[in-house]
Amino acid sequence: MQYWLMKSEPATFGIEHLKTCPQRTSMWDGVRNYQVRNMLRDDFKKGDLAFFYHSSCPAPGIVGMVEICCTGYPDPTAFIPSHDHYDPKSRRESPSWYVVDVKFKRDFELISLDELRQHAALADMQVLKRGNRLSVTRISPEEWTCILSLR
Repeated sequence: MQYWLMKSEPATFGIEHLKTCPQRTSMWDGVRNYQVRNMLRDDFKKGDLAFFYHSSCPAPGIVGMVEICCTGYPDPTAFIPSHDHYDPKSRRESPSWYVVDVKFKRDFELISLDELRQHAALADMQVLKRGNRLSVTRISPEEWTCILSLR
């Protein structure tokens, strides 16, 4: 079991969007960072858990939990010329981008960035480091347990 933090802008795709998807499940698409692509492709496993984090909004923070439904697979949106995530360099035989499917598990009352910063056990979290722009980061089992204890 691995733990993750997955960031998304709520105006683009927030936890409320996920809850309205069929079976409360959706593809986590649009990742265009090679480090994150490698995690999605190589490290994510069915059954892993992730915190859903709202970013680039007035109150950023953790708003819920999702379960990873499958290992990574090629991002189909990269092959659709009319799609926002289209990448003409990505090829089906050698895809550039990967996705996983996520399923809504539960809501949280917002655990704000400021609240996360108040806990010494969370000091090493990537999301708390200055300049961190990755949309997906690892969470240690100890960090996971600490965050769950906040709600």
